[in-house]
Amino acid sequence: MSTDNAWDDENGRGAQLYQQGRYAEAEQAFRAALEAAEQLGPDDVRVAVVLNNLASLCHNERKIEEAQALYERALVIRHRVLGANHPMVAQSLNNLSSLYREVGRHNEAEQFSRQAVGIAEAVFGSDHYRITNCLNNLAAVYMAQARYSEAEQIFQRTLTIRRRFFGDNDVTVATTMCGLAELASAQARYADAESLFRRALAIREEQLGGEHPSVAVVLEKFAVLLRQTARDEEAVALEARAGNIRVHAMKIRSSDRV
Repeated sequence: MSTDNAWDDENGRGAQLYQQGRYAEAEQAFRAALEAAEQLGPDDVRVAVVLNNLASLCHNERKIEEAQALYERALVIRHRVLGANHPMVAQSLNNLSSLYREVGRHNEAEQFSRQAVGIAEAVFGSDHYRITNCLNNLAAVYMAQARYSEAEQIFQRTLTIRRRFFGDNDVTVATTMCGLAELASAQARYADAESLFRRALAIREEQLGGEHPSVAVVLEKFAVLLRQTARDEEAVALEARAGNIRVHAMKIRSSDRV
């Protein structure tokens, strides 16, 4: 198999496994893809593609330092090779913004997110689904800064675009609903938050299956809401289910290493 085919095959296999929630196998595939891509040259854009995918996986697995290093390396390559206004640069900026937001670096997160939205809108227009990842993250940044009105406006814009392109039951719609649920909870609109969490959970279960790690994420966020409203028994049940999903994923990882 040629190096060109090897990196693409392993990267595609990793992406499929990642979508299925089989993170340990996906990581092995992405690392094999990266090794093959780097043979094409350290600044080849294909290296940046794999770096971004591996970084996203590490990010989801809470390997924050490694994810940051991989995202930043992908951004440097893309910026150098593709130029400052390429949509792949916007993707890297958006991913770094999401990570920075999660670790409390809100000013940097906002700066990178606004840049990403600007690039994406310039390339795709203001109503295309390709801008919604950037929009959704900018809304999350505003929410983290307690800029609730701005966050609400952007989340709703994102939801409208995603529903128009993908329908009501797409996993991206569920992602935006989770953001709106957390926003409602932050403003003590608990009934609204619960309704949104329940809908997001139902979509992820339907589209991804009940044992997918992304389902565990919604369960954990929903449990936080239930504890805020003194429904501890229900919260414990959701936390237990999320824990079981994560234990199952850990067992798969362990078996992969044997």
